[in-house]
Order: sequence, then structure tokens, then C-alpha cells
Amino acid sequence: MTRYVGIDVGTSLVKAAAFDARGRTLAVESRPVGLDIRGGRVEQDMDEVYGAVREVLAALGPDGVAFAGLTGQGDGVWLVDAAGRPVRRAISWMDGRAHEVVDGWLASGVFEEVYRATGSAMFPGCPGPVLAWLDRHEPAALDAAATALYCKDMVFQRLTGVRATDVSDASMPFLDPVTRAYSPGVLAALGLTHRAGLLPPVSDPVATARLPTGVPLANGPYDLPASALGAGVTRPGDGLLIVGTCLAALVATDRLDLSGEPAGLHISTDRPGHWLRAMPAMVGTAALDWVLATTGVRHRQLDALLDATPPGARGVRVLPYFAPSGERAPFVEPRLRAELTGVSLESTPADLIRAVCEGIGFAARHCLEAAGLTGTLALCGGGTRSPAWMRLFADVLGRPVRIVEGEVGARGAVLAAAGRFGAELDTASWTAPTAVVTPDPRRAAFYATVYEDHLARLTDARTRARTTGSPSVAL
Repeated sequence: MTRYVGIDVGTSLVKAAAFDARGRTLAVESRPVGLDIRGGRVEQDMDEVYGAVREVLAALGPDGVAFAGLTGQGDGVWLVDAAGRPVRRAISWMDGRAHEVVDGWLASGVFEEVYRATGSAMFPGCPGPVLAWLDRHEPAALDAAATALYCKDMVFQRLTGVRATDVSDASMPFLDPVTRAYSPGVLAALGLTHRAGLLPPVSDPVATARLPTGVPLANGPYDLPASALGAGVTRPGDGLLIVGTCLAALVATDRLDLSGEPAGLHISTDRPGHWLRAMPAMVGTAALDWVLATTGVRHRQLDALLDATPPGARGVRVLPYFAPSGERAPFVEPRLRAELTGVSLESTPADLIRAVCEGIGFAARHCLEAAGLTGTLALCGGGTRSPAWMRLFADVLGRPVRIVEGEVGARGAVLAAAGRFGAELDTASWTAPTAVVTPDPRRAAFYATVYEDHLARLTDARTRARTTGSPSVAL
């Protein structure tokens, strides 16, 4: 049987999935990888990540594989030498060390200047601020490096020897979305012209090579646009919400509008003249993991607890901005932190958990509205394993949601590779939803009112974060 393999190098889990010609999942192999989180800094061991990729590929085996596609986490900085070997530990997209760099650029106008040129709103964990921080504090690491790669590009170079990235990864924050090439003006604005040689060549269309087993491999796009492909989100106005570690809202568009509040991304796709308007928030299921661990509740209890407390969580409210680097979409506030209000001695673990889930839902609605959603909406990611949370999402968003499961990022990587290798796959069968959840009208009306309160409280919290110069706290 002919097989197609998608490789998804996630933040905490590396996966490879094999599919048949109709997109049915034949096998999935996964390996966890570590995150070193301390003092707002988040790093990863490149050798561990690469080793996990080799392991999952070996477990699937090369027999009958027509080709493979590669995707993975975006942003961060993965410094490697000429052979693709690590110069230092990778700095993750979750890292917050460069928040002062972003603060300075916000104050000086550089932040907005770069957004107006590229459509990408920088945040502490994206390559621009991280490279600027390294240039100031660890110049020797940059001097020793041949390339500042993204995660999947490090894997691609180690597997094939080819040094390259694609237009989706390069979109943040150096790529001109019209010319689809690096912008010298942006590099100059960030003070990184002298480090331009570290940027990998942009392959447009995506680079191809062969695995050591001889299987053809295509590099890219990164996980957000790959998931959009895997969910069938290509028509302008249609959207995807990824409920994973990162809560990411993406809307397909054929209009490049760089006006409005600088926030989110315009991700270039493999089709010139088409972009994904992306609002990738910093925390998704990570916030749920935190509240479950804090309350001593297991994941398998989530649905029962969501059903055990009414909409509104008996007055408990959560602004779910838990990331140590603040928030990046649909606004940028490096010093914003989560707020928990309305708690009393009568509040239960179920109230706290439901409030966090509702808060994440409100953040998702904010992101989707800012991204310009007008068409259908698909949901994917680890959060879709909870039917009760998916019902909550439909109610909070006030619209039907298509649930798409089954290694969506890996599916997108295969579909992208199919286009590169000239293979004809039935996209409709590859991207078919597993379920459609419709909102309850009464709950949707209730949440529409609570959402307005969420926005008002968020405005106050953003003001405090800016004026106090320190993370906001409310208990």
C-alpha cells in the first residue's frame, strides 16, 4: 500500500503520521521532548528534538512511502553551524527574555514601522527581538553560527544537508509579503543588517530533498499554515482555531491590509497573493493544564466538571494571559499577566476550571474577530478531545464549529508536499470534519454579554500593565 508521511515537530511532542491515499490515518508515532523553563526563559535541546524525529521516522519505516512532508513549531531562534549542528540551545517561541527589546521598539516606533512593512507584529519570542537580544548579550553565539533557523528547518538541514526556510516561517518578521523576499529596511530598523547572513535562503516554492532512506521530503510550511491546509481552510473568509499549547486563530485572505492596530501576523502561503491573517495567542491548553494541576484534577475529569457548574462559572472570571512573555495577539502586551476575579470561599474547582475554559474561549473570539472571520470555522488541536469544551467553544463563539481531528498539521504537511511533488490527492476527503457542533441559542446570547465584560476588563488590565511597568495581578 502506498503511504504518505507527515512529520510535525511540536513544542512538546514530535509526531510522524502515515496516511493512505484517501487521508485515512494508518499509524502515528510520537515522542515527547523537553522544555527548559526558568525565569521567563524557555529553551530546547536541538539534539533531543532531532533525535525524536529520527525515532518516529524509524518506527514508521520507509516501506511504501511515496513522499513525506515536514512541519513544526514556528518562531524562536535555532542557531546552528554550517553542518546544522547546534551552537547553543534553541530559544523557544515561548521565551520572554527579549521583552525589554520589544518594549523599546514599542516606545520608539520601530515596532509599528516593522508591522507596516511586513504585517507581522513582533513579540519577545520571535526571531527579530531574540536575535537583537543575542547580538547585545551573546554576540559570540551569533559569531559562531552559520544560520539562525526555525525548528523544522533545523530538522530539514540535519536530515538532508539543505539549508533553507519557506515563506511562511520567514514571514516573521523579516519577509516583505509582496516581494516574498527579506526586507533590507526591516533588518536595518532592527539593527540587524550586520547579521543578515544568518538568515536562511527562502525557498519559494518549498525546498525538497531526500531522506537518508531515499524517501522524497518537502520542507514546510510551519505548523500554523500547515494546520490550515490540513483543515481545508483556503477560501478567503474561512477560519481555523487551533486549540493547542498556543491558541491560534487563522483566517484565509486575498487582501493585504496593514492598517489598524499592529497585531498578529500575515503569513505568506504557497500561493502568491494569498495570506493567512493569523492571531496566535500565547497560551491555549497550557492555561487549562495549569488550572487542572493547581486544582489537582485529571484531564479525564474535565468534561464532568464543565457540566457540573453553569455558564458564567458562578461569577468567577479569568483573563487567561498566563504566558511569562505576556500576550502577542490580537494585541501585544509583554507585561500582561492572567487575572482571576470573583473567587470566594464558595468557589469550587469546577468553577475555576470552567472560568479558565471560558476565558480561553473569549480570547479565541477576540482573535477571530480581529483576524476577519466571515466564513466557516474549523477547530483542531488537543483541546478537541473534550466534547464539553467544544460545546462551550461553539456557545462562546456563537457559531457552528467543524471539528477536524487526526494529526491536522501532519496532514497539511503531506498536502503541501503533494503540491510540490505533483501528486493528486483528494483534498475533500483529507480534510473532512469528524463532527460539527452548533451553539445553543440561549447560552450563546448569555456569552455575548459576558464577552463584552471580558473586553472591558481586558482594557483595564492592559492599562495597568503599561502604567505600572510590571505584570498585572488581581486576586
